[in-house]
Amino acid sequence: MEGQQTTQNGQTVPVIICFGDSLTAGYQSSTPDSPFLRETPYGDFLQKRLGPRVRVVVSGVCGELTAEMAMRFRRDVLDRTPSSVVILGGTNDLGWNAAPAEIMRNLMKMYEWALATGIKPVAVTVPSIRMGGRPELDAHIRRRQDLNRLISDYCGRRHVACVDLFAATAEPETQCLAAAYSNDGLHLTTGGYRRLADLLYQEVFAGLFGRSNRPVG
Repeated sequence: MEGQQTTQNGQTVPVIICFGDSLTAGYQSSTPDSPFLRETPYGDFLQKRLGPRVRVVVSGVCGELTAEMAMRFRRDVLDRTPSSVVILGGTNDLGWNAAPAEIMRNLMKMYEWALATGIKPVAVTVPSIRMGGRPELDAHIRRRQDLNRLISDYCGRRHVACVDLFAATAEPETQCLAAAYSNDGLHLTTGGYRRLADLLYQEVFAGLFGRSNRPVG
């Protein structure tokens, strides 16, 4: 059945695919307290909150650009016919100084392909950054804000769900990525990935699948 998958006990459940780059893979840099690289994808936290009534699939490739995401979108999303796909991309493009409008064109392709095949897309804004000195840092933040405005405006026009990860993880005063949510200034901590799962559950999926008392962590 489209958008559903049969489980071992014979029941069918909706499938959600979390699609993107290292922020979807859940990449975390090493720290003195945790010297080994690890991955804590937000999709795992979302699965815990939703429980067995939904199957969450993580499809994240570290270092990927949005053009590369679009190239594998049919194979990894459309051909699997999920009920929903969460799309988070653009951080790596911005790191290579791609124009926000160019990045948005790639994101729009994926949003539109999902809509055309009956899959509910959920857009996520790109989080902020806290690395480098000013004014370089300010320029990086402005470009993220420019891209996120394009994402938000598109979602408003097309009635697509949009979760604002930038606002939820940035310091209000500086607009930098909050230290509590990142240990390297770019990727998220476990708390940051859990925060994204919490936002997706509260703002999108609880309304689709019903609320649960399960904790995110």
